[in-house]
Amino acid sequence: MIRGYKFLLRPTKGQAAALTDMLRDHCSLYNGALQERRDAYRHASKTSIKYGDQSAQLKEIRAFDPERQGRWSFSSQQATLRRLDKAFQAFFRRIKAGQTPGYPRFKGAGHFDTVTFPKDGDGCRWDSTPHGRQTRVRLQGIGHIRVHQHRPVRGRVKTISVKREGTRWYVALSCDEAPAEPLPPTGAIVGIDMGVAHFLTTSDGEHVANPRFLRAMADELAEAQRHLAAFPKRTRQRTKRHRAAARKVAKVHAKIRRQRVDFHHKTDRALICDHDVIAHERLNTAGMTKSPAPKPDPDNDGTFLANGAAAKAGLNRSILDAGWTQFLGILANKAESAGRLVVPVDARNTSRTCPECRHVAKGNRATQAKFQCTACGYTANADHVGAMNVLNRAGLVLCDVA
Repeated sequence: MIRGYKFLLRPTKGQAAALTDMLRDHCSLYNGALQERRDAYRHASKTSIKYGDQSAQLKEIRAFDPERQGRWSFSSQQATLRRLDKAFQAFFRRIKAGQTPGYPRFKGAGHFDTVTFPKDGDGCRWDSTPHGRQTRVRLQGIGHIRVHQHRPVRGRVKTISVKREGTRWYVALSCDEAPAEPLPPTGAIVGIDMGVAHFLTTSDGEHVANPRFLRAMADELAEAQRHLAAFPKRTRQRTKRHRAAARKVAKVHAKIRRQRVDFHHKTDRALICDHDVIAHERLNTAGMTKSPAPKPDPDNDGTFLANGAAAKAGLNRSILDAGWTQFLGILANKAESAGRLVVPVDARNTSRTCPECRHVAKGNRATQAKFQCTACGYTANADHVGAMNVLNRAGLVLCDVA
């Protein structure tokens, strides 16, 4: 199986400056390749440039600019060009699918944060000082950088990525042939219902509280954003105070993100340790958080009717703050490693179906928190009912597979 690891880097002041230069030069390469594609297509010949054409030019680019582009790994520069090629492939795929395409954009210096090395040993080397007491990673043009390795790496290191998050630097490893670490069987099966009032509710009736990390830090984030808004949005060069204000906003967002990820990992681990099979709703979070379409007023041109956008925005913010998609992704990865089974089921009417008589009606959901069947009178917590229905549907899915 394939497994990913992420470790904090401890670069020296000089190494941090070199890492910043590496990101800057890869960003310049990305933007230059994008400009070449734009210019070629705008030409009367409508020339289409592919990854192979631009990769073939790297040798000349490196020879022409040895102090910048020539410093870095050739394979990492190829990975940057592949990143641009994937952006164009996604652009054309969305056009064919009738979706909003989103033409690839130029990257600013503050929005290009990752450099990938496709192969360990080609421009980079993980655990470059194996006989030392401290783990290090060696990067071409930078040297041996100290790594805060908080857990052992299993499997064979395949790709290495260096990422900047705010003022911190991280190294991400992708390892194949990683051994699974199955947990002893428990014989338990559970269904979970994701929510906003409670983060999740199990079919056993247990509620996991929603920590609402974004709401908890809303005041601090708002203050930092107000301070940042006092500076001009478009300027050729930011002042020292402007850069400090931007770092403050990024720092708050990073803290919220780390808190959310930590909570998801711990909650998933508890579920996997206690259950052999975990069933959940197959959720379309992107569709659920989509803004309502505007409603033109037929009687007054240029005006619109109320469409509940303000109320929907609050719900969308709560759903995104909970991070259901990230939670379920981590759950699937941990379950595969632990030898557990995760079963996604259809989410339609899970909160409107009576678990006793199977009657389905919109009126069964009396309130957001209360379920009361209009046919048999069964009463229970609405989230608990949803989790029980998810478990029942999982049983049907498992019977069909068997």
